[in-house]
Amino acid sequence: MNAPAPQRVHFGAAYYLEYQRTPNLDADLDLMVKAGFDLIRVGESVWSTWEPEDGVFDLEWLQPVLDGAHARGIHVILGTPTYAVPMWLARKYPEIAGERKSGQRIGWGTRQEVNFSHPTFRFHAERVIRKVVQRYADHPAVIGFQVDNEPGNELFHNHDVFQRFVDELRQQYGTVERINAEWGLTYWSHRLSTWADLWTPDNNSQPQYDLAWRRFQARLTTELITWQTEVVRELAHPNQFITTCISYDRPALRDDSLSAVLDVTSGNPYYRMQHHLAVPDTADLDVEQSWYTTGTWALYRTADRMWSSKQAPFLVTETGASSIWGSSLNEPPYRGQLRQAAWALVSRGAQAIEYWHWNTLPFGAETYWGGVLPHTNEPGRIYSEISVIGEEFSRAGEDVTQLVPEADLGILYSTDSKWAMAFQPPLGLSTPDPRSYERIVDGWYRAAFDARLQTRVMQPRHLFARTPRDIATELPVLVVPGFYIATDEQLVWLRDYAAAGGHLVLGIRSGVADTEARPRTDAQPAHLSQAAGVTYDEFSNADTVPVRGSNGLDIPDGSSARLWVDALRVEEGTQVLAKYDHPHFGASPAVTTRSHGDGRITVVGTQPDPTFGSAILRWAVPNALSDAWLPEHGTWGSVTVTGAARPTDQGPARSRRPVRYVHNYSWHPTTLVIPVDCEDLLAEREVAGDRIVLRAGSTLELKAWDVRVLREIPSEHV
Repeated sequence: MNAPAPQRVHFGAAYYLEYQRTPNLDADLDLMVKAGFDLIRVGESVWSTWEPEDGVFDLEWLQPVLDGAHARGIHVILGTPTYAVPMWLARKYPEIAGERKSGQRIGWGTRQEVNFSHPTFRFHAERVIRKVVQRYADHPAVIGFQVDNEPGNELFHNHDVFQRFVDELRQQYGTVERINAEWGLTYWSHRLSTWADLWTPDNNSQPQYDLAWRRFQARLTTELITWQTEVVRELAHPNQFITTCISYDRPALRDDSLSAVLDVTSGNPYYRMQHHLAVPDTADLDVEQSWYTTGTWALYRTADRMWSSKQAPFLVTETGASSIWGSSLNEPPYRGQLRQAAWALVSRGAQAIEYWHWNTLPFGAETYWGGVLPHTNEPGRIYSEISVIGEEFSRAGEDVTQLVPEADLGILYSTDSKWAMAFQPPLGLSTPDPRSYERIVDGWYRAAFDARLQTRVMQPRHLFARTPRDIATELPVLVVPGFYIATDEQLVWLRDYAAAGGHLVLGIRSGVADTEARPRTDAQPAHLSQAAGVTYDEFSNADTVPVRGSNGLDIPDGSSARLWVDALRVEEGTQVLAKYDHPHFGASPAVTTRSHGDGRITVVGTQPDPTFGSAILRWAVPNALSDAWLPEHGTWGSVTVTGAARPTDQGPARSRRPVRYVHNYSWHPTTLVIPVDCEDLLAEREVAGDRIVLRAGSTLELKAWDVRVLREIPSEHV
């Protein structure tokens, strides 16, 4: 089934009455209603509560929570508890423990330690899933199920897992002679004489092996979620959706494949608050992004990645209400930032915002992960600010649901390339950076954000399933950075995209290797060099290299190339748009462009810093969708404007008008001139059914850390 379209953005928190030393269910639920909550998530972390002993089940403890929620109009997502295995199961069946290295078991005491493909785990997991879902599928509060939680946390080296890996390789390649040839196993005497010769991955140095291993581990994760989904679907009602909470930084995860088996994508965008959300961003360019992000641009990037999983609206099943993670990371939001972040996520497709979690925990590993209520369990500042968001979601209603975020350009995201670069990082010089791929792609996303351009993140599963002409019409500019692992057909598709009228912006390390992670022997960029009118066969790591523009590309002073330089050679008829100001690298252009068919191919032979990247993208996208709302180029300050609209084939014309989300990410109040008549979706209505209209040419005031949500009204409708 498809998840039913909500009548408003769902709002709530993960709720665990069972964690509280002095639980007060009625008080909690009443406070939720006052805060505008209509959704809670329960049950996914407490297998030992559902089944305290082997075969002994306690299923009734949740009934009062669901009854109380339903009585107050609060919906429930019920989780299966399979990611946190009870200690009795670990004690009785130690063979189900996962292994991070062959023969070295993961110690028990956290979560996700179990080899989830082991039949003993599957037996007990299915039994508890069926008990829980059978007991509560008929409860009117339950609108959906979350299977497992944040899957893909480990790369398992267990003997049975490895033997299955060998079997799958044998089925894929057929003979050891073929895998010897495809993987180049002559090197270092790695040739196999029998499948029994395949070594375990513990000390592997072969990139072809590693890529196959990572793909296999991700398939195991998808298989786990598929299996649980099928079990739950047998017992759930057709109007109840199935999802899981995705942590996008997990090592054994291919989110697009996993989301394909779910009704709706869900995830957990955690982000640092306070000064980390200031725009413009002045943080170190090399600050590491991980399961939590740093920078406003990275919050939007996470949301666009979540959209990319299914190219569809998604649920935020966890995000921070206050401090996140450990006792030393205490950065509660400045006043207004929670509201800003909630609307930022909605602007990029979120259909639910749920906080982790309602009550700040009184014990355990996440004691200092701040919830909606502090340790006192009494409402404080965080509760008050969250209540404002709940009221606004209610006011906006369905006007901000099921919208498609606007996009000025697309960025291709390749999980295979991420894995390949983690094993053989191109960046880092003496200390290889396993997050090289993320740094390359994030650099372009940040450049687009800083240029006030809206981005659609596309994955190969969705991009190459459509025709080049369709994508050229929808996304007239497509940025392809770090597309290291690519098929011949995909590279030809990119060339055809340009011929069909698209503007292909090709970043470093794209088209370099085939699907076995073997460098191509074609002229680089492979299958694109002739159309692009440029080639190279030499490349170098680099520090910061100044650049200057030419042939119409205006690059601000102080802009630079970073980390990498391709020694590009241009053919006649190819324009040079940027040059290095360097005695050696200056012999090669930094950026070239050439028309191809009805479109254009621009090759960027370095990793641009944000100002350089923004200049390239603003040249490629001279007229952005939000430009009418912003001051002149380069004077945007702390203001961002994003948009979304209902698909043209859905709803009445009124509901298809663009919604504008206007943010001020700073302490300084600011204003901008409204370019078109708008309805204020967050203001209290003066007359029932009629929204307040703001006229074109009037001034919109934005306070410190403020956001306004407006819907455009074409002049003929005023």
